Amino acid sequence: MEYTHLGRTGLSVSRLCLGTMNFGPHTAEKESFEIMDHAQEVGLNFIDTADVYGWKLGEGITEQIVGRWIAASGKRDDIVLATKVYGKMGKGINDRGLSAYHIIQACEASLKRLKTDHIDLYQMHHIDRTTPWDEIWQAMELLVQQGKVLYVGSSNFAAIDIVKAQYEAKNRHFLGLVSEQSLYNLQTRTVELELIPACLEYGIGLIPWSPLAGGLLGGILGPGDKVRRQEESRTAMIEKHRNQIERYEAFCSDLGKAPAKVALAWLLSQPAVTAPIIGPRTMNQFKDALQALEIKLTPEQLLTLDEIWPGPGGHAPEAYAW
Repeated sequence: MEYTHLGRTGLSVSRLCLGTMNFGPHTAEKESFEIMDHAQEVGLNFIDTADVYGWKLGEGITEQIVGRWIAASGKRDDIVLATKVYGKMGKGINDRGLSAYHIIQACEASLKRLKTDHIDLYQMHHIDRTTPWDEIWQAMELLVQQGKVLYVGSSNFAAIDIVKAQYEAKNRHFLGLVSEQSLYNLQTRTVELELIPACLEYGIGLIPWSPLAGGLLGGILGPGDKVRRQEESRTAMIEKHRNQIERYEAFCSDLGKAPAKVALAWLLSQPAVTAPIIGPRTMNQFKDALQALEIKLTPEQLLTLDEIWPGPGGHAPEAYAW
């Protein structure tokens, strides 16, 4: 296993982050436990979840599964545990968002479901433009002071949100954000314009989600992915990007590597990336993803991938002006 620091912090995390969104809805608890056990065996110490995962209002099904594994395995001190707050967790008008009221309430509920006394990385799942930053930071500071949260991160923030958050945190002499989870993969590279430069400037570790672009980068034209190809939502995307997908899969074939592993290896080579999130449904998918760490793409290979899946042209404003 390879490790790196989480953004500018001294905290060491594995270069791959185990995403648990499938635990419960698609992966039974027994296999979920086996996947987390294997993560420990190979040294993957970074586990990510969210209060809304499981997709049953207010139940936190996935957090409960992770919590039962923590209790059964006794491995709490061996992992960096990340979860999220923002999503709707009840029928009440204040049961969502980033008000101080909801942040404190949601944190206490997550701690209970996760069967732990602290969360290592507490992430805001989405920007909340209706709540002022002094309120958000006051709530987060309280949780840090109480020892219930160690680090704070964000997810689905724009560059301007990162800047505002860090400006207000600095004024309060607070560490502020240490990580950002964003949609980022070979096919979707919008964050290269402004978000990644902001993360690099502020020392914020980037944790890409959907590294395989919903399966488009996972060998979707291959013989083993017939069911996924037939899904209506993906059919349109495949046809829109068929030429690129064909070129990409041919490139991976020449390389002798599975497309999914190459997609992960590409992310691991990108500036600011701490750890892509891998969200396996099965143990075999998890073991396959781990092999991405063995792939080291050359500058020439990275250039070829840029030609197949061109980004926005670099950082703003040079990408569109001068």
